[in-house]
Amino acid sequence: MKALTGLSAAEFARRRKQLMRMAGNDAILVLPAAPERVRSHDTHWPFRQDSDFWYLSGFPEPEAVLVLVPGRRHGETLLFCRERDPERESWDGPRAGQEGAVADYGMDDAYPIEDLDEILPGLLEGRSRVYYHFGRDADFDLKLIGWVRHVRAQVRQGKQPPHEFLELGHLLHELRLFKSKDELKLMQRAADISVQAHQAAYHAARPGIREYELQADVERVFRANDAWPAYGSIVGAGSNACVLHYRANTATARNGDLVLIDAGAEYRGYASDITRTFPVNGRFSPAQRALHDLVGQAQQAALAKAQPGVPYEAGHVAAVETLTEGLLKLGLLKGSLQKNLAEGSYRRFYRHKTGHWLGLDVHDVGEYRIDGESRLLEPGMAFTIEPGLYVSADDTSVSEKWRGIGIRTEDDVVITADGHRMLTDGLARSADEIEEAMSAGR
Repeated sequence: MKALTGLSAAEFARRRKQLMRMAGNDAILVLPAAPERVRSHDTHWPFRQDSDFWYLSGFPEPEAVLVLVPGRRHGETLLFCRERDPERESWDGPRAGQEGAVADYGMDDAYPIEDLDEILPGLLEGRSRVYYHFGRDADFDLKLIGWVRHVRAQVRQGKQPPHEFLELGHLLHELRLFKSKDELKLMQRAADISVQAHQAAYHAARPGIREYELQADVERVFRANDAWPAYGSIVGAGSNACVLHYRANTATARNGDLVLIDAGAEYRGYASDITRTFPVNGRFSPAQRALHDLVGQAQQAALAKAQPGVPYEAGHVAAVETLTEGLLKLGLLKGSLQKNLAEGSYRRFYRHKTGHWLGLDVHDVGEYRIDGESRLLEPGMAFTIEPGLYVSADDTSVSEKWRGIGIRTEDDVVITADGHRMLTDGLARSADEIEEAMSAGR
């Protein structure tokens, strides 16, 4: 199991026990696996397990349902999954089956997925609360409602149906927000692979290269290290870098262009997320360097707030203040710092937040605010810090030298007991470091 997940069966068991303690002995928790999705006719997209299901089980197959029944005498952790089928396995690969679910994945018991309709109503009976992700899978929602109705129909026979439905994410996502040492090892490996991939792009860049060629150089490193893209890679040359979710990746990088690459590897389910912006010819122009340096200063200001006990939002506030002050000095904004901050004038050039949680999902789960206030950072929280500046090519209100420049610098950090650790520290970041790294690879 550890070869597949990077984590021990004991870690998954600990997570399930912790979640069940939070839910209480009168609850039941139901979590289906991700469905297989059709790409075209009879061709499917590569299967990727649901992150919550993976977090609790490490089980890699579709057509499965995990049921946690706290305090149940005959076993608390149950998995419904496909049976072994030599004929299908000869086409699609091996299955764990019920024996493998118990022996290899630490389940207390396992049943054929076809028996779900027969067994689950009996598990619901006598439980007062159901924890479940309503709204993710409409078909499964209806099945669960049907099982509850089946129990309710037997009230006169003494059956006790659940009377409360609760969102599973309120408990589970708080657990996922805090990464264990073993999780951080996997995230560090994902970050190391991503650093190597971006270095490959530095070395391959040259005027005339197509965006998709650089994408191929990056993603080849992912696959060569048994990783996958954690999200759709963004490779934007010239003014394409100003499109925040640019996806085409088909343009040609011309001499003098900057190239923005936002790409990260997913390793054993855990994501990394790196953005770098570099000159395709290896040298920043004065205007490009000025904006790149300013984004770097904003990132440093945000990093200084990555400390335990500091509000999460403080990093964004620090980055915005730094960017606004710098834009005023460069003449892209006018007026006083206080007025520009109050009016949000920076949003012309900086339209997104300074980061997001990171983990099994690239935009990972977890609340950013508690009781209306920005939550305080704590050890084990992992997130990105990614300020940027984007000057539209059509913005005639600024000097021509700034137009069409898009820059973002993004790194991954984890809060520690005495500060933070940058998982992506191995990749050249400043303009001087980038130029040196590109020169060394030529």
